[in-house]
Amino acid sequence: MEPVVALERAIYLLDRELAPSNKVRAFKNAIEIVESLDGDEIERRAHAGTLTELVGVGKSTGTVIREAVLGIDDGYLAALDERSQIPLGAGAELRAAIKGDCHMHSTWSDGGASLSTMAAAARSIGHDYVVATDHSARLTIAHGLSEERLVEQLEELEQLNAEFAPFRILSGMEVDIFEDGSLDLADHMLEQLDVVVASVHSKLSMPAADMTRRMVTAIANPHVDILGHMTNRKVSGTGRAPSEFDAEVVFAACAQFDTAVEINCRPERQDPPEELLELAVEWDCLIAIDTDAHAPGQIEWQAYGCDKAVQCGVNPDNIINTWDAEELIEWASAKTS
Repeated sequence: MEPVVALERAIYLLDRELAPSNKVRAFKNAIEIVESLDGDEIERRAHAGTLTELVGVGKSTGTVIREAVLGIDDGYLAALDERSQIPLGAGAELRAAIKGDCHMHSTWSDGGASLSTMAAAARSIGHDYVVATDHSARLTIAHGLSEERLVEQLEELEQLNAEFAPFRILSGMEVDIFEDGSLDLADHMLEQLDVVVASVHSKLSMPAADMTRRMVTAIANPHVDILGHMTNRKVSGTGRAPSEFDAEVVFAACAQFDTAVEINCRPERQDPPEELLELAVEWDCLIAIDTDAHAPGQIEWQAYGCDKAVQCGVNPDNIINTWDAEELIEWASAKTS
């Protein structure tokens, strides 16, 4: 394996296990260093054990480079692969039925890889499609897309779809829900998108009655197809308490307006919690099992959501990403007609 390929594989696996960003950044920096040097020097240093003398190459990155040069296949990468595996549990059969991912990010906003790389990762695990859902403009911390940049992205999608066919990259956006329930994108732009995820990213601790009104207003918008990470909770690190709202009212609205409830598969979110997902099942809501991936390795997180869906009794027929791309687009289009 070439050193750069080995480092890229390490990054994929580190992202899969949600490693700290500084660890991933170290491997990305190591790629730049390797690409800037003569291949003979890399080989000499690998044999001599002097790779870590290069500024920016540490113990872990040096080990991966050295093992790639020497052809060692049972070292660092093998251990990382085993450690970061996502086992298939109760949701194994459901995972096999999933055809795509309706929520992921690229370098157009706050993702760590290009649309092309994210699409290739989704295709490599057997998906037929993925929806490009970078952030809308209001989320400036995530480099959200203005209308002008969204137009540019749609042009790139057209080119990529020609290259990736029959795999498809559907157009979309994760649109911010404003405090009054309106959306952070004009109707004439929303109409151009295949799938729209709407999420709350601000004023997360507003009073329950106001949050309920805010969410229901967005859910009722005919352009909204999926309600993203509905409680906004974080269950790891410093954590974050869930937003408060009337779940019965929110799920009644999702059922009435045919808006899917997202199972967000990110390990630090695990949103919604089981008791709310079971309530969504009682309301017979549509469900989207999405990774909210910000890096290629995170595309594999869908297994977590599949396990959760089965454990909470979700009807597989209600899971929109078990549908093929045309059926998904037709459903989303029908909501606005």
